[in-house]
Amino acid sequence: MNGAQSGPGSDRPGVPSGSGDFEIRVRGRIGERFRSAFGEVTVRLRPAETVLYGVDLDQSALYGILDRIQALGLELLEVRRLP
Repeated sequence: MNGAQSGPGSDRPGVPSGSGDFEIRVRGRIGERFRSAFGEVTVRLRPAETVLYGVDLDQSALYGILDRIQALGLELLEVRRLP
């Protein structure tokens, strides 16, 4: 072990480190009651899906949103870090 470490999760492939902008897609159009559970992101309804846009989310905030998606029984389609 070389002793050098960077941020949490940075040693795991596919796990973002630091903060960034994210696009999170879930199947279907979620109703107003569910949308209120995602106050920290912008919610856009598309014909067959709902897209959540998070700006400057750190890893903890991202995983919190993903946990809420699971707890609400929504189907996660995609998580993408935006450039």
